[in-house]
Amino acid sequence: MKSSASDPRSLLDALRAGSPLPDLPASAVDAARALASAPGTATPSSVEALPEPLAAALLEGSVLDGQPALAEALATSAVKPLAKLAKKALYRLRSRGVAVAEPSRLPPPEAARPAAAPEELPALASTLTGRGERAVVLGRAVRGGGIEVVQALLSDEQGVVQLQLDEKSRGTWRRILKEGLEQGGTVELPLQKAVALLAEAAGLNLRTHTPFPEGLDVALRHFGAQPQAEPTTLPPPEPEDVRRVMEGDLLHATPEMATWLPPDAVVKRLLAKMDEVVVSPLALSETQRSEQLRTAVRAVTQDFFTPDMSRRYALRLWRMADYFEHSARPKEAEVARGEARRLFHGAQQPYSRFAEHLFEKVLGLVAAAGARAEAQAQRASGAAEPTPAEAAPSQERRSPGGLILP
Repeated sequence: MKSSASDPRSLLDALRAGSPLPDLPASAVDAARALASAPGTATPSSVEALPEPLAAALLEGSVLDGQPALAEALATSAVKPLAKLAKKALYRLRSRGVAVAEPSRLPPPEAARPAAAPEELPALASTLTGRGERAVVLGRAVRGGGIEVVQALLSDEQGVVQLQLDEKSRGTWRRILKEGLEQGGTVELPLQKAVALLAEAAGLNLRTHTPFPEGLDVALRHFGAQPQAEPTTLPPPEPEDVRRVMEGDLLHATPEMATWLPPDAVVKRLLAKMDEVVVSPLALSETQRSEQLRTAVRAVTQDFFTPDMSRRYALRLWRMADYFEHSARPKEAEVARGEARRLFHGAQQPYSRFAEHLFEKVLGLVAAAGARAEAQAQRASGAAEPTPAEAAPSQERRSPGGLILP
């Protein structure tokens, strides 16, 4: 049996799924992964620069997608092994009934063309909001020395919802990059990764019947991309993900995800259940009421995280893992990926601590609001300041009514 490092199909699947490939150079794997996730963005020069197994995997993807352009361009490559692989790919495409150019009509090898490779500029991507939105900024050098800049707002529910396409000077472009990084909440990405995000979002526009904002089709064409045909999928859970999922609540401690909360309608449902527990006529101890609050949180959480919602949040976490990685936080990236794989594939035991803490934060906010209101009422009534012993922080968290919170 061929290993995943030598079998083009297995290697292609690993690239598209984001699986680790420790036997190949990390930088080459990252470049190939970006090309594999955005069909149509691979250029002959970018593929020729890759190790042969990765180049073969990208050719395999072009055959599976029925797209002959890459194989046609590489069939006359100066890299002989790659040219041989490209000719085999063309034969397979013909066998499937795909029209391909005759050898005499194929373009000359890139080595024979004097044109220099286009300048590849860095891109920016923001963190994701709790609603699954993020911004990306891409740049492309154009004639005259300017930069064609694409600024887009992406939604994981609708696709590309806003886009601005215009030409700016290089000085303005450098200022956009500098200010974006200085303001925080933004990381620098390789251009191909940002193009892949734009293509993925454009594919969602088509699937959700969300109209393209003006300029999106032009931006895709200029960056050599097409809308991603199929929804993104994640690889299956790994054995270590069981350990990682128990640490999922630490993601909510990051500045980027501390503000993530459930949708307002679901928060209102949780608050209604909390009220039922607080005003219950039953003579319950604080421990019993606390357990009932935990049960209410758990029930609302599991009702909210349907299979579709779990996959949506899994993809958000997968993107946040990439964000954490680019901002030098490997621990958070590891936990986010583990939670993402389990949520995407419906793993239930142990249950996601990320999901539970998304709702537990609501209880914490209610408790904090109650404490502030109580303090303001005491100040308004002229109550004496608490003694040091009374002011000492308690290890317990309590609701506005004094109930111990989980």
